[in-house]
Amino acid sequence: MAQTPLPPVAAQKPHVVTSPHGDRQDPYYWLRDDTRTSPELLEHLKAENAYTEAVLAPVKGLREQLFEELKGRIKPDDEAPPWRMRDYLYSTRFLAGKDYAVNVRRPAAGGAEQVMVDQNALAAGHSYFSLGQWDVSLDNARLAYSTDTVGRRQYVIEFKDIATGKLYPEKLTGTSGNVAWAADNKTVFYVEIDPKTLLTKRVKRHVVGTDPATDVLVYEEPDESFYMGVSRTKDEAFLCIGVSSTVSSETRCIPAASPADPFKVLVARERDFEYDADHVAGRWVIRTNWQAKNFRVVQATEAAVGDRAQWQDVVPHRADVFVSAVEPFDSYLVVGERRDGLQRLRILDQAGQSRDVASEEAAYVMGIGVNREAGTTTLRYSYTSLTTPSTIYDLDMVTGARTLVKETPVLGGFDKTKYATERIWVTARDGARVPVSIVYRTDTKRDGTAPLYQFAYGSYGISTDPSFNSAWVSLLDRGFVMAIAHIRGGQEMGRAWYEDGKLLKKMNTFADFVDVTKALVALKYGAADKVFAMGGSAGGLLMGAIANLAPELYRGLVSHVPFVDVVTTMLDESIPLTTNEFDEWGNPKQKPYYDYMLAYSPYDQLHKASYPAMLVTTGLWDSQVQYWEPAKYVARLRTLDSSPSPVLLRVNMEAGHGGRSGRFTRLEQVALEYAFILQQLGKTSAAATSSASAR
Repeated sequence: MAQTPLPPVAAQKPHVVTSPHGDRQDPYYWLRDDTRTSPELLEHLKAENAYTEAVLAPVKGLREQLFEELKGRIKPDDEAPPWRMRDYLYSTRFLAGKDYAVNVRRPAAGGAEQVMVDQNALAAGHSYFSLGQWDVSLDNARLAYSTDTVGRRQYVIEFKDIATGKLYPEKLTGTSGNVAWAADNKTVFYVEIDPKTLLTKRVKRHVVGTDPATDVLVYEEPDESFYMGVSRTKDEAFLCIGVSSTVSSETRCIPAASPADPFKVLVARERDFEYDADHVAGRWVIRTNWQAKNFRVVQATEAAVGDRAQWQDVVPHRADVFVSAVEPFDSYLVVGERRDGLQRLRILDQAGQSRDVASEEAAYVMGIGVNREAGTTTLRYSYTSLTTPSTIYDLDMVTGARTLVKETPVLGGFDKTKYATERIWVTARDGARVPVSIVYRTDTKRDGTAPLYQFAYGSYGISTDPSFNSAWVSLLDRGFVMAIAHIRGGQEMGRAWYEDGKLLKKMNTFADFVDVTKALVALKYGAADKVFAMGGSAGGLLMGAIANLAPELYRGLVSHVPFVDVVTTMLDESIPLTTNEFDEWGNPKQKPYYDYMLAYSPYDQLHKASYPAMLVTTGLWDSQVQYWEPAKYVARLRTLDSSPSPVLLRVNMEAGHGGRSGRFTRLEQVALEYAFILQQLGKTSAAATSSASAR
């Protein structure tokens, strides 16, 4: 008879975490090793992985079946629709059996295809690979591209002669991966990061073919609460450095034809003043929150751009509409708007007349596609929903005629008519109305017997849109109802929705999620004893918080790379992202924030209780949520949990925040997650693929 595997027990070692507002004992602090080389640490993490595999051994066949299902829905030799930049059509192609894409181009007038980046060749020999950003010189002859082979977002920039395929000898190391060419076709600007905190610190100018040691520093950001990037405007007339924090931003630019010029600030930064600027047809187009909580769009001449009094409204502020994006053209303006929690698109002409881009479903997502040419009258945009795979359209902005460019193929017998999507509103405990997007198979009974899988994020003003996810089909076909809770802390309902779920209002995020769970069960979308939830990163914080607040509501929780040790992390400014996050979570050196954060920090609030089954994942090289947070969390949780349900930690020893790379390889973690969930329901068979099989 097989023995029940026993979880590893982490040693407890005295350690005091000090702060201006009191000291805290952290007996698992030793699990932190910045070098990631401690033999004791590595042995413990390997033991955690071995335990996870042992617990999941009974569903090995199911896990393999799930992986094949997930992989089987992806077209092995797919290609993205080409888009135009200058005289070339650019595209991304996947080859059968390959994990990574090949970036290619061909002359728009006809001619031989050229390989820009073969990501498979660059990934060879590496357990992790990511192509950061690439940019083509304005004469179309040279390519700059960045790669990361560790997963820590420390990118190396290289240069290539596209016609010959020859690489230039120099490499720019320790960068964010962001790079932009000047108009002289030999000068690039890039962002250098701090080697420890990984913060974007300096913009440098490099001339291709020269020693990077001679690169010129053109800007250094002194404020560690700001992120930084470099870009060209849409008309390619200007090069700009953009800096932004959670609550303010600033842009400084030079003519792209004058790379040696000093960068000049468009509008000086102020706290609670945000803007981003682009340039087309001799005018600056600016999206801003100045005198506009939900943002508006203005325009200004080059002479007047620095004087806000001379800005002219193009899209005025509206209290019920959040302006999320803007795409300027010479003769049109396309605006991304959030209305009633949905992402929509609106087109404005030069006369100020506007029209919405049409949609056919109750819950959907529209996005602005790749539109690199300012002079065109064709808008490329994307459309998706929980039942409609990502679809690309070209819209003639003059006539309104729409052309289907491509719908992402979903193999494996997928038929979208077998699935239904709904959008409901849940009234939270304080009266706020929370939108919820729901999808299920049409033959799944709505009688309170179905398993429910609930997802959310709810931080940084990032909206969780109801987009199609082919992986979800594996659970939908096993009778699950899937739900996205658009909770406060995101920006689905406008800027106030975000501000009502951050800083000293962060508890609203967690309460919203719990209230949605209760409502979905009461409305019989799911069975009370079959509720699962998942979140990642700040969504992992959400999972940790609801586990402490309402453990009885959930059968199982999945926390990917969870931010769970909030106070200790936010006290340590040597950790990447900490200083950038003060306006999101608060600075615990200030007592009101310290007390509030401590009251919800999942690691600190663990207590004796019967917790749900948990699967917690992390990456050893994660630069955003350090691996030791989930490792410590799991170790402490096991000492307090009275439930017989497993608490599993899966550590990817070769990856960072985004998990393993490669389009097929990353599906292994999804298969592991789904097998864990189904195991908690007592499902070990690999054959279940209908809605009736999950009951």
